[in-house]
Amino acid sequence: MAAPILQARGLGIGYAPRRRPRVEVAADLGVELHAGELVCLLGPNGAGKSTLVRTLAGLQRPLAGQVLLQGQDLHALAEGERARHLGLVLTERVDTGNLSAYALAALGRHPYTRWDGRLSPHDEEVVRWAMEAVGARELAARSAGELSDGERQKVTIARALAQEPAVLLLDEPTAFLDLPRRVEIVQLLRRLAGEEDRAVLLSTHDLELALRSADRLWLLPPGGPLHTGAPEDLVLNGAFQRTFGDFDPGSGSFRMSREPGEEVGLAGDGLRALWTARALERAGFRVDAGRQTPPRVEIVRGEDGPAWHLHTAAGQRLCGSLYELVGLLRDPPAEPAP
Repeated sequence: MAAPILQARGLGIGYAPRRRPRVEVAADLGVELHAGELVCLLGPNGAGKSTLVRTLAGLQRPLAGQVLLQGQDLHALAEGERARHLGLVLTERVDTGNLSAYALAALGRHPYTRWDGRLSPHDEEVVRWAMEAVGARELAARSAGELSDGERQKVTIARALAQEPAVLLLDEPTAFLDLPRRVEIVQLLRRLAGEEDRAVLLSTHDLELALRSADRLWLLPPGGPLHTGAPEDLVLNGAFQRTFGDFDPGSGSFRMSREPGEEVGLAGDGLRALWTARALERAGFRVDAGRQTPPRVEIVRGEDGPAWHLHTAAGQRLCGSLYELVGLLRDPPAEPAP
């Protein structure tokens, strides 16, 4: 594997106020970012994810160790030189005033322009490329203040791309977005890493999306140690479950903690059986496909689509929806009098 573009050695992160005690968030961190990889940084609130991103970006100095950017001490580089190699997207929303989306993206050329800020033809070409790369070309003339959260985030990423960085660091870029936009942004970042051969680090709370998208994970529990590896490796070695206790490695998702409920049989297969089982488990029932005695659910085809044949001690009932089925199981009809 090629040498890392960004590397941290013996890194201690936290805060060292002048007149207050030093606060160490995490210590002895060793991480690497390689070209062409999307890495997701995960951890509970307070573990130090944002502090790590800000330290790797040079916004705050490490308490110990060093960060190397293409072999050079990051914190020894001039700000303009650092900005030519490293792009940063933070969670905080920035007041863009009356800037157009294009003008906001063009701010990324600041490390390359002269004192008057005038864009050269090459600068203009790079900005247009960045807007095109994130799928925001049609937003160029719009006021940045009128953009939706998803549109604004695309333009913000375009601004970072306009710096032509080798490394792109993003701290919770999908925090204010709905699920479809979160998926869209993560897919965009994965494409930028692979097709543009950039090193991309994404700090996120979207654990399931990270598991499906990242080439590697950096998993930071409170107090450390930091774990790195392919998502599947960290699930199989138990690191993911130790950090997030409600994670179910069998399904790759998070389970709700509930007291064991009544057992329900289920007969059926395919997608309908999968979602029927999920509905029953969400309601607190334990699903057993081999159970033959009531209560038992059989998936059948009704006149208007799928239906659920419920067998209980009180008799049988045909349900037209899972909502109806769960309601009957929770409050079953009385057994017939002897």
